[in-house]
Amino acid sequence: MVDTRDALNRARALDLDLVEVAPQADPPVCRIMDYGKFKYERDVKQKEARKKQSRTGLKEIKFRPKIDPHDYATKKGHVTRFLSAGNKVKVTIMFRGREMAHTDLGRKILDRLVTDLGDLAIVEAMPKQEGRNMIMVVGPNKRYLEDQAKQRAREARELAKQAAGAAAPELAADDAEPAPEATPATDEG
Repeated sequence: MVDTRDALNRARALDLDLVEVAPQADPPVCRIMDYGKFKYERDVKQKEARKKQSRTGLKEIKFRPKIDPHDYATKKGHVTRFLSAGNKVKVTIMFRGREMAHTDLGRKILDRLVTDLGDLAIVEAMPKQEGRNMIMVVGPNKRYLEDQAKQRAREARELAKQAAGAAAPELAADDAEPAPEATPATDEG
C-alpha cells in the first residue's frame, strides 16, 4: 500500500501512467503501466475475438401457394444453401385474394419443404398465420453440418492418399527404365 502522491511520482519517474484497475476494492487498486499500449492490446484482442465469432443471419425466402415445381426446387435450393452456410431462414407463404380461403395449401408447402430438407433443418418456429402471410422459421442442424464436414474431410484425405499411391508406382516405373542415350550423328557420306 502506497500513498497516491507517491504512486503518481513513481509513475512520472518511469514515464508511465497510474491506472486504477479495481475501484470497488478497499483500498482501490492501481497499477503503473503504459495505458496507451494497454488500450491497443485490448482492442486487438477484441478484434480477434470478433473474427472468431460466428454470426448467424436471418435470410428470408417467399413462396406462393400456387408455386410451379421448378420454382419450388429452385427456392428449396436457396434454402439449402442458406442453411449450409449456417443461417436461419424465414420461410413466408404469401396469400392473395381468394387464396386466403385455402391456407391449407400453404401449410402443405411448408410441410413438404421441411420433409425435403430432412436432417439439414430444424423447425425453430412452427408455421403461423400473420395477416395474409404464413411464416415459419427453420434453422441449421449444427450436428448434421458438422458430420457432413467431417465426412467431406475424410473423403478428401482418402482421395489424397489414392493420388499419392497412384503417383508412387509411376515414379518407380520411371526409375526402372533408363532413358536411351542419344548417339552423336556423323558426317560420312
